[in-house]
Amino acid sequence: MEFSRESIIVSAVRTFCKSFAGIIGILVGIILVFIGLMMFSAPDIFPPKSSLVISPDANGNRDLLPHTAPVILKMDIMGVVGQGDLTYEKFQNSLFDSRDGMLAGNRVKAILLYINTPGGTVDDADGIYRALMDYKKKYQVPVYAYVDGMCCSGGMYIASAADKIFASPSSIIGSVGVILGPAFNFSGLMDKYGVQAMTITQGKDKDMLSPFRPWVPGEDASLRKITADLYDRFVSIVTTARPLLNKDKLVAEYGAQIFVSKQAQELGYIDVADTDYNNAVTELVKAAKLPEEQFYQVMTIEPAHPFLSDLTSGKFNLFSGKVTHQFQINSSMNSELSGRFLYLYQPN
Repeated sequence: MEFSRESIIVSAVRTFCKSFAGIIGILVGIILVFIGLMMFSAPDIFPPKSSLVISPDANGNRDLLPHTAPVILKMDIMGVVGQGDLTYEKFQNSLFDSRDGMLAGNRVKAILLYINTPGGTVDDADGIYRALMDYKKKYQVPVYAYVDGMCCSGGMYIASAADKIFASPSSIIGSVGVILGPAFNFSGLMDKYGVQAMTITQGKDKDMLSPFRPWVPGEDASLRKITADLYDRFVSIVTTARPLLNKDKLVAEYGAQIFVSKQAQELGYIDVADTDYNNAVTELVKAAKLPEEQFYQVMTIEPAHPFLSDLTSGKFNLFSGKVTHQFQINSSMNSELSGRFLYLYQPN
């Protein structure tokens, strides 16, 4: 009987090929599973649920209490309004979720807005403000705001839904105003280098403020009218919510200036300066008329980030093959906000 001997090299190559084939098979299986999920997953009829995180109370406690304990709902207004999680749609969904699940049974007794924002888009700031006002009226809960950093422009607009505004010593408040732009004009440079551009339009001023031709006097009239109307609404909302903030002085003197919290309190933008989170929560508990001996839970509600939903909708660049390019105009504004009316503090 003869036995054939196999060289070590041939054996190693065969083992490697088997292992490689196994890895390929696993990868193919995973890809097929993902394809199946994308093909057969049901559409998002209902928005995904928000998540809850236990936050410290006025004494720094973060223990999980029984589901019967009343809840102070903390909602973060952080970052640029209209971007990421800070959109009207996501904020509204979070408010809806505050009546379901662990928060069902009217557990939410008050809302604390935790603010650090330069503002953002007009429509999102206005939508969030109106959603808070509707919620406060419907469920009869107090809404307080605590500023820890910045509450400017659209942030001040949203904070106007609060019954009281507290701020840390170093917080910056103000910037009541509207901005659109900047708009650039390259027509002189194009003439110099012999560059021409053609835009086919129908309708007077359809290409208003086109950067590729000299601007015509008056073509920006409609945009100026819109910004004036939005500004009037902003001023009216802020001064109605902040009765100590003089409307005439706001328009004629303060303008879109910003102020450190102590001066902001003196001018009427906020109620309590040089304070902290614990004090804001303590005062909110009193406003909610919770018995002193009763335990309460502070919970932060966060918009959902569903993995499968993002995957099936093609939001993952790895699977969609798309690369999104954004031009950063300044530290707080990118090209997503270009051409939109803004309640945004954007220092040059």
